[in-house]
Amino acid sequence: MDNLTGTLLGLAHVVAASLVTLNVLLAHREVRSSIGWIALAWLSPFIGSSIYLAFGVNRIARRARRLGPPGGGSALEAGTRASEILNRVPTSGIMSIALAGDAISRLELTRGNSLELFRDGDAAYPAMLDAIAKADHSIALASYIFASDAIGNRFADALIAANRRGVAVRVLADGIGSGYFRAPVLARLHAGGVKVGRFLHDWAPWAMTFINLRNHKKMLIIDGKIAFTGGMNISDKNVSGANHCPQVRDVQGKIEGPVVRQLMQNFRADWSFTTGEELMGEAWWPKIDIVGSKSDDGIPMRGIASGPDESLGRIEAMLATAVEQATKRIRIVTPYFLPEDRLFEVVQRAALRGVTVEILVPEKTNHFYFNWAMAAHLEAFFMDGIDCYLSPEPFDHTKLMSVDGYWCNLGSANWDARSMRLNFEYQVECYGHEATSAVDAIIDAKIADARKLTALMLAGRSIPTRLRDASARLLLPYL
Repeated sequence: MDNLTGTLLGLAHVVAASLVTLNVLLAHREVRSSIGWIALAWLSPFIGSSIYLAFGVNRIARRARRLGPPGGGSALEAGTRASEILNRVPTSGIMSIALAGDAISRLELTRGNSLELFRDGDAAYPAMLDAIAKADHSIALASYIFASDAIGNRFADALIAANRRGVAVRVLADGIGSGYFRAPVLARLHAGGVKVGRFLHDWAPWAMTFINLRNHKKMLIIDGKIAFTGGMNISDKNVSGANHCPQVRDVQGKIEGPVVRQLMQNFRADWSFTTGEELMGEAWWPKIDIVGSKSDDGIPMRGIASGPDESLGRIEAMLATAVEQATKRIRIVTPYFLPEDRLFEVVQRAALRGVTVEILVPEKTNHFYFNWAMAAHLEAFFMDGIDCYLSPEPFDHTKLMSVDGYWCNLGSANWDARSMRLNFEYQVECYGHEATSAVDAIIDAKIADARKLTALMLAGRSIPTRLRDASARLLLPYL
């Protein structure tokens, strides 16, 4: 290499690393990850900058904001404050959660909803397929994973049949989760006349900067009136096989009532962003009646969307608020418990002020490095007197939370940095004993099957194992 070539390469490295540094300083809020990205860019010429280009840049922000209100919802209107919906709450903390939700979500808390919970795909999929078969006007389906397997093809058959009988069908699958290179089931849908969108999927090299931004939502909306949402993907792994047990456990909720419009608004925004098509007309936006339930006004519910197109992590802010306002008990079920410092410290403080905290995570996740990092995280939490439970195999992908027996939350988000900062996620918050007792019943059953983390179990880990786990935990901002 002659002197001129070496000089030009050196200048190119300085320019690339400088651009990375500027972008990190302007766009990243986490100090630890910012330092890591800057160091990588300068210490690994070209390689570090390339890795940052693929995994560190959030360029979707400007494009997403052009579509309208964040999350595809409407602005909170005067006269629809949560305080007017919740007439009787057991604690001032619950009201504080609801009022914070007004500001965080910018959507109104809706009354007159119902919620039915399904454990695992054996229960959820038949209900979802039945709803598709009974659809009259429209079907909107978003799934992070739409697998090209037996279950995926059953859903494809049902959606194609609905399209052939005149139902407007739209399917939105993530560009990575549903297969970046091959997605036969999506090709089948397209061939069958169904309109399919692939979120942030592009073969162009310059579009590879989006590869780390995922649409992690799971929602099925029928006729704009019935919605299914939670953590469940569409895959054979969620149904029982020869051993009469699914490979992945999960929970899906069926929702009816006015809050379904908020889910539909969110789907509309994602669909418009992906395809450019605006979903208009009564087929998508019917009048929704209040659904009766045990209480006079049904279940108060609200949708909360979050993603890398905004500086405020709305789901993270909502979870932190719920933890901060708890007075008796916090229960968290998540497949990946790797909260960043903000959530980590909020949960610790809740335990220190005497709130009972129960955290249920899988004994083994589907990623070995998450197992290592979570072990170090749980060790810190155990030391603060928080009850940690380990659910046995099969892998439990459930995402649930309840507070004080009166507030609960379900949706697609995990308790990790990816869900809070990089993924597009959707949660639904519910108020009242009816919904929360149903969530608590599922959590009770899962804890009954789990084993409690003990000091003896932690003490049995060798020094090399603890060092490995602590090292994996350092990668928290990037996992």
